[in-house]
Amino acid sequence: MYRCYGRLCNALIVAYALLAGTAGAGEAPAPAGEAPDPAALLTEADAIRFPRESFETRLTVVNFEGEEAGIPRVYRVMSRGNDYTVVLTEEPAAERGQALLMRERDLWIFLPAVSQPVRLSLSQRLTGQVANGDLARANFAGDYDASLAGKESVDGVDCHVLDLAARGRDVTYARVRYWVAAEDSRPVKAEFYAVSGRLLKTARYDRFRELAGRLRPTRLVIEDAVKEGEYSVLEYETMVLREFPDKLFTQQYLQRL
Repeated sequence: MYRCYGRLCNALIVAYALLAGTAGAGEAPAPAGEAPDPAALLTEADAIRFPRESFETRLTVVNFEGEEAGIPRVYRVMSRGNDYTVVLTEEPAAERGQALLMRERDLWIFLPAVSQPVRLSLSQRLTGQVANGDLARANFAGDYDASLAGKESVDGVDCHVLDLAARGRDVTYARVRYWVAAEDSRPVKAEFYAVSGRLLKTARYDRFRELAGRLRPTRLVIEDAVKEGEYSVLEYETMVLREFPDKLFTQQYLQRL
């Protein structure tokens, strides 16, 4: 037998007692510093969905009621950073020329038949299950405080679960529960909630392929949590890094388009 003396012996006895007391009591707590930073996870997931730099993307939205598909709607989105975005409607022809302008959390719609822009909220519906903010402002890290809510598997993908609490009322959703892959922080699933706590809709991110320099989800399916069978499918066709002039993100410029 090895002997131990004085303080060393006492320290070993205490350590053994602590280990024995936790044996069989479930998983041992994670070592200090092992838990991921929820804010960092959220920022990385944002960067996977869309570039941090200025970019342009073109997407198609199709709304479904059961198996019946609606008319495809095509949008051109031009974004600079997280706070300046223009969304132009290209199809259907009857809505061509409509434009959304977002400056920080202020949002306006420009209609060809109306002389003055109309103020909107980010949470208002654009089409189907798609809110204005789903296209105009995809900045979870800037709009929500994130906390870890555990780990779950979604379709075989191990995920960190984040609870996102809105920092103010001028955001698209009051609360979001967000699943990001533990392996690489890519977005997997999201649930969007009203102020009352009612689940509004569920989204799934899939069909990852390279766009604008990295793997990104090119398909987003948003399901209505209240009306069964109603959902919208967003498919991103192109995405390129591109610089834009300051004047693009002004009311004066869009009124001349």
